[in-house]
Amino acid sequence: MPRLYPRDPLVGVGSLVLRGGRILLVRRAFSPARGKWSIPGGHVELGESILEAAVRELREEAGLDGEPLGVVNVDELITRDESGVRYHYVLVTVLVDSPRGDPRPGGDALDASFYSLEEALRLDLAPSVRGLIEKILRGELPLERPIRPRRYSPSD
Repeated sequence: MPRLYPRDPLVGVGSLVLRGGRILLVRRAFSPARGKWSIPGGHVELGESILEAAVRELREEAGLDGEPLGVVNVDELITRDESGVRYHYVLVTVLVDSPRGDPRPGGDALDASFYSLEEALRLDLAPSVRGLIEKILRGELPLERPIRPRRYSPSD
């Protein structure tokens, strides 16, 4: 399915990594939000769980491994222009614990580093990540109780 002007919404996953009160951010190499800072993330691949996708994207974009704890946020990104719906993503944020290693950019990322939440708000952030950080600062995310998605496989 095309990412630009899709027929249906796409599922995107982001890895929220916090270390010592600092958030891991990567600078995006491609649209949407090219050049802006974001949490590591990308598309969920067919047959891949949300948690698996979060770990894969973290490894690809920041060179880190970690333990996915569960979902802490869901947002939507819908942009329109004169031709119709340009992008439509359902964005699922997974809290990832115990990141191992130091961040190094790769894949779709131009840079990767940890920032305090206050420092991060001064960066050129993707709008969804600015909103995510604001939710963290207001205590609106279930960081102590992330939701572990269950995988179902119908028998029909």
